[in-house]
Amino acid sequence: MSIFYILAGFALLVVGGEFLVRSSVGLSFKLNLSKMVIGLTVVSFATSAPELLVSVQAALEGSPDIALGNVIGSNIANIGLVLGVTAIISSLGVDRDFYRFNWPVMVLFSIVLYFLLANDGKLTASEGIGLLLGLAVYLFFLIRRARGAQKAHSEEVDEQLATTSYFKIIIWLLIGGAALYFGSEWLVRGAKDLASAVGISEYAISVTVIAIGTSVPELAASVIAALRKEKAISLGNLIGSNIFNIASVLGITSLIKPINVIDPIILETNIFWMIGFAVVLLPLAFVPVKLELGRYKGLLLLGAYLLFVALTFI
Repeated sequence: MSIFYILAGFALLVVGGEFLVRSSVGLSFKLNLSKMVIGLTVVSFATSAPELLVSVQAALEGSPDIALGNVIGSNIANIGLVLGVTAIISSLGVDRDFYRFNWPVMVLFSIVLYFLLANDGKLTASEGIGLLLGLAVYLFFLIRRARGAQKAHSEEVDEQLATTSYFKIIIWLLIGGAALYFGSEWLVRGAKDLASAVGISEYAISVTVIAIGTSVPELAASVIAALRKEKAISLGNLIGSNIFNIASVLGITSLIKPINVIDPIILETNIFWMIGFAVVLLPLAFVPVKLELGRYKGLLLLGAYLLFVALTFI
């Protein structure tokens, strides 16, 4: 039954996330927000909803390791799995904003998370507020920097949703909310049962199985776009997702219930994997081909990710 709950939870999270994005974007148009602001903020928050619901559900059920593992594993999967596979299929260009703004902010948030957890072995409500304030500052500068390139930063926003009725928006919101709620509950339940059945930690399941599951929408979108020779998911979007995962998902979860570090491997090894994947992107962006992530770099990222997964279970 644990496998059924995990698969059903994944499916509901994908459906719920899609409906939540649609309803959020439709409502944002009704509130006269610009397409650029919707793309940079509303869509980013909505696509982080599966991670948020899973982490909150896990924390409330007394499984903080799943809440932490979900975020740490998702950040590693976004770079190692999603970016790696996408680069193998189709080369990705790297823009200047990557190394001038987005990459330093991602590395900073990753390192700050390590020190917050290493300080007292938990993430408190006050520290969560600090992460959310940091996210607000990041978004302020992100929107200000993007004003001169509005078209480039708003391609993922469907303009047709501007004409959506309030009735449809409400229905989508209800469907999305219900799917995310039950999906997160079933996924956490299945993960705990699976961990108990196979005799490994809840954290090991969360940092691999759950993390890959919550990254499936990004992976699917990236692969489809790459196969169609369209512009694949950008490096900036993946980095932004990692920042949102740390700041908003863990920030909000810690406000609801403090997140304690139960499994020592979180601070001993796995968080360094997350920081390592973040840091290595800079040299990869310049060596040997400048400002491009091609097939060999993608293979390197994917190989490193598979090694991480293997070591987690060993």
